[in-house]
Amino acid sequence: MLSTVIIGVIGYVVLEGYSALEALYMTTITMATVGFTEVQPLDTAGRIFTIFLILAGLVNFTYFITQVSRYFLDGEFIMYYKKFRMEKDIHKLSKHVIICGFGRNGKEAARVLLKNKIDIVVIELDEHKIADFEPEAGFHHLHADGTRDEVLLDANIGQAAAIITTLPDDAQNVFVCLTAKDLNSQLKIIARATHVSSVRKLKNAGATKVIMPDKIGGTHMAMLVTNSDIEELIEIMATHAQDDFSIQELIASKTITLGEADCWRVSGATVIGIKSATDQYILNPSLDTCVKPGDGVILMGSYHQIQEAKRLFTI
Repeated sequence: MLSTVIIGVIGYVVLEGYSALEALYMTTITMATVGFTEVQPLDTAGRIFTIFLILAGLVNFTYFITQVSRYFLDGEFIMYYKKFRMEKDIHKLSKHVIICGFGRNGKEAARVLLKNKIDIVVIELDEHKIADFEPEAGFHHLHADGTRDEVLLDANIGQAAAIITTLPDDAQNVFVCLTAKDLNSQLKIIARATHVSSVRKLKNAGATKVIMPDKIGGTHMAMLVTNSDIEELIEIMATHAQDDFSIQELIASKTITLGEADCWRVSGATVIGIKSATDQYILNPSLDTCVKPGDGVILMGSYHQIQEAKRLFTI
């Protein structure tokens, strides 16, 4: 439209000898088809030029209306609005989990996290993988490359509690670990590895834990042969948390023995393990076990019982 206006102004100046302002006025009323009187009577060349200018204006206007209509009717406006709202909601999240890569492992991790009512942000370059996922609860997602710094920043990595990288290429997972650790040094990083040789590289890159799905799958199948009921119970406990049952870990902020806390009598929750600040585990701890600030206390019970128990180990 701007090009048409410029051509119109130049045309009237050259063909009719109008001043710049007169030419702009004539071009405007011609393109707008308002039917005002000409600035000066037009000769044959001016009239032919005006005909083409009117047609050009109609073409521009028709194209503009078509684009605006398609923008709204085809859902493009709704898509951009949803994207804007989602990015805004992501920046409000705190203690959420970022999932890079949404293949089989990423989707299963998302299902478990959503069942445990944990906010997630999925980063996946292939939007069809996101569209195929239909969880019971809504989730946030970004259609982008998870190896890029700006994408992780859009996922609000600074406020995230953990990141799970399940990209199919080990080299990409190493890159995500390096980037994530640089952007948030306190972040818990869970990485997927395909090859044994990649485990050390991922840990050196900052991964807190490295998971090999094939190895875990084989171990799980063997356990189902030797201790099928126990394995099934552990799986239910770990992945199917409900309001009436859950296993959670809290970080203690004061020094207290389990006997002094008397967790079972006060809250009804059971302490099934202690993880020290040096990553040493104490399973089925005794009442004289001392919990110190920074230790992880693993609790089992209902949601309300665990919330009540948290007050016993925090200031």
